[in-house]
Amino acid sequence: MRILVTGAAGFIGSHFVRTLLQDRYAGWEGAEVTVVDSLTYAGNLASLPMGDPRLSFVRGDICDLPLLLQLLPGHDVVVHMAAESHVDRSVDSAAEFVRTNVVGTQTVLEAALRSGVPRVVHVSTDEVYGSIDSGSWTEEWPLLPNSPYAASKAASDLIVRSYWRTHGLDVSITRCSNNYGPYQHPEKLIPLFVTNLLEGKSVPVYGDGGNVREWLHVDDHCRAIHAVAVKGRAGEVYNIGGGREHTNLELTHRLLDLCDADASAIRHVEDRKAHDVRYSLDGSKIQDELGFTPQIPFDRGLADTVAWYRAHAAWWKAAKYGTTEVAGV
Repeated sequence: MRILVTGAAGFIGSHFVRTLLQDRYAGWEGAEVTVVDSLTYAGNLASLPMGDPRLSFVRGDICDLPLLLQLLPGHDVVVHMAAESHVDRSVDSAAEFVRTNVVGTQTVLEAALRSGVPRVVHVSTDEVYGSIDSGSWTEEWPLLPNSPYAASKAASDLIVRSYWRTHGLDVSITRCSNNYGPYQHPEKLIPLFVTNLLEGKSVPVYGDGGNVREWLHVDDHCRAIHAVAVKGRAGEVYNIGGGREHTNLELTHRLLDLCDADASAIRHVEDRKAHDVRYSLDGSKIQDELGFTPQIPFDRGLADTVAWYRAHAAWWKAAKYGTTEVAGV
């Protein structure tokens, strides 16, 4: 079996590839993996097992159709993860988000269609739904994105649907809640706060910290992606929720405890424009159809994540200080 993963030098993609090459996905043992990544600031070859003989890495842009048409023939599955994903950056400059997330997705789908790839999974986000005051989103919920990032992902989801309806491409969409775990770029909430606290710095909390997010360990997310790739239905959307909701302030206090810091480290900053109040996914469809449920308890996963950053300072310092300083979360 041959599997191509876009954007796999990033956080979620690299975890997916490492796990796949460890033969932890049933039915994919011994599979060969091709990674296509343009190595933007968020891509890191140190997150991939580059010496593995079953891994082929290609530095390339997913908007490059001729390149993809060279690479895709012969692959059994494409897992499309490549995306610009940081909301703050999309607020400041949306053009690259539209190019990568919308045009890039269309290019990947076109290449898959022309190359005869039998299965494609498009990895999206819960942010396409907007914000929900109570209850949880089902897959039938309307798309009401509020940030340029979320809008670009919603647009890419619709492009995916069109390739299924128009061309019969065997493609499914996953929409996950906030991910956390090792190898996540330090611009995101948990690694930013953990690395700041390990350095004795303050942590920037947007507004009063009352925004609610649902958290999912990256290993659970990747297991769900595999389940969708193997058993998911064409044209379907699958929500992947973590089941644990916390306000940003509650999460901050958990991180303070794990990093042996106190509340004096909290620095409240001006709230983000159009900051979504609450996310919550109904994950019953993927559980009922594919038998997926998250396995990693949040408390254990969070503690393990903090311990990983403690033990891998060289990795996160290279990632953190090789980029421009990021805004608060």
